[in-house]
Amino acid sequence: MTADVLIVGAGPVGLTLAVELRWRGVDVIVVDRLTERAPYAKAVGIQPRTVEVWDAMGVARPALDAATTMRGQLVYVNGANVAQLDLTLPPEVPYGFLALPQYETERVLGEALDGLGGQVTRGTELTGFEQDPSGVRATVRDGFGEFTVESQYLVGCDGAHSLVRKGLGISFEGGAFAEEYMLADVEVDWTMPTGYGVRAMHQTDGVTDDLLVCIPLPGHRRYRVSMLVPDELASAPAGSGEIAHGLEGGRRPELRHVQAVLDRLSPQPTTASSLRWSSVFRISHRLAGRYGVGRVFLAGDAAHIHPPTGAQGMNTGVQDAYNLGWKLALAVTGSAAPALLDSYHEERHPVGEEVVGRTVKSAREGIGADMADPAEAIVREAQLLVGYPSSPLVGIGSGPADAVPRPGDRAPDAAGLRQDSVAFPIRLHELFRHPGHTLLLWASDAQGAETQLALAAEVTDRFGPAVRSRLIVAREADLPGVSGITMRDADGRFAAGYGAGDRTGYLVRPDGYVGFRSDEITFAALADNLGSTLR
Repeated sequence: MTADVLIVGAGPVGLTLAVELRWRGVDVIVVDRLTERAPYAKAVGIQPRTVEVWDAMGVARPALDAATTMRGQLVYVNGANVAQLDLTLPPEVPYGFLALPQYETERVLGEALDGLGGQVTRGTELTGFEQDPSGVRATVRDGFGEFTVESQYLVGCDGAHSLVRKGLGISFEGGAFAEEYMLADVEVDWTMPTGYGVRAMHQTDGVTDDLLVCIPLPGHRRYRVSMLVPDELASAPAGSGEIAHGLEGGRRPELRHVQAVLDRLSPQPTTASSLRWSSVFRISHRLAGRYGVGRVFLAGDAAHIHPPTGAQGMNTGVQDAYNLGWKLALAVTGSAAPALLDSYHEERHPVGEEVVGRTVKSAREGIGADMADPAEAIVREAQLLVGYPSSPLVGIGSGPADAVPRPGDRAPDAAGLRQDSVAFPIRLHELFRHPGHTLLLWASDAQGAETQLALAAEVTDRFGPAVRSRLIVAREADLPGVSGITMRDADGRFAAGYGAGDRTGYLVRPDGYVGFRSDEITFAALADNLGSTLR
């Protein structure tokens, strides 16, 4: 068998990468050792930035249809309500926080992959691989025996015990939490506010010695609950150097175990019922020394594992896949600059390092304990502050050094754009739904618009569909003629959100981050920046 890219692992990360690649016309094989999708609501929280990614990929609507809204969290200590966290975001952020069981996330992404002509080959396990400058030769095994898959690139999305990572000889340094936990998917008959998670603790002398965390799931009063493991389900500590992370087989908590914790810690008297699944799980925190070697890469839990605090893990993995996908697509077609794939490690490894450190701290001290501004903490948890300011792919031309968004920042959305041929307002992020870069050209008057349109034509002549230009003009600008690529900033939100000057330009990468900006953008400066991405 042959493919452009072989993906090992059909969890949310592997499926995100597969959808992103298939959407770009890349031939993909996805293998997974499980014969069917796992029925566990492991990763539940979906961050607003992840929904933005799925929006660009065309899968936001089915995800929203299957999810429930996360509105916040109620915190109790020794029976008293000590805090309420409301997950409120700035008005320009298009999506909120969601709760979606992992098996539903995998269903939505799997159906999107099917619609793009891809599929998951299940019951098929990677057993080894080797690479050379021309490609990767992998050995896989299914129920009928071993066979070989030849590909240009291989990506390990195969979890904490990643065979791909081990095959590359990459370190996975870190540690483990001594505590064991249990998870369960149940219904409860309390009357707590809809959409709010519950964190209830018992503390002695300020030290937490009993814990209950309930995350709402789609359905009537349905929650994923996590608790400390009772003695009868506890196991021996993991051995030195052993990666103990994730669900443990063979020891399944029963409804009575869940009920015992609810009896001790629930804010209201309640009865649990309809146990769908349960498991014991352990938590480790580790980070791969590198995110890839040669033509083989790591993403998701294969590259970083950490506490589930703040629902950062799966979402960080989805961002890994989104960052890598467009770069791999360019490399497969021979359109990538020589060092483009190196930027995957350079951009994503610092993010993984920060997330591992922050979630370990949050697990012990609480989310946002290191930040004075709760609102900023929420935006960070939403993964809207992730950026690549030190990336070799970004650059800045003329203009104030402190102007935002800066190169490397997420390109913010802006509502209220108007186009002559469209009867309703348009969101800026809608303009990013294509495989290439997006060049946003701002003009405050008619003369600036003419100059920017000439630049757009020059960019199209040189880069073709790899860069799609859009002209955005001030709401009061008097235009003698309107091009089909012109949008009017009817509400002034683009100018405000992007710190626009008279003739500012912004190059937005395929993954929605600003790669270059300048208040006096020129073709030469733009082409120089694109030289780090496109061959």
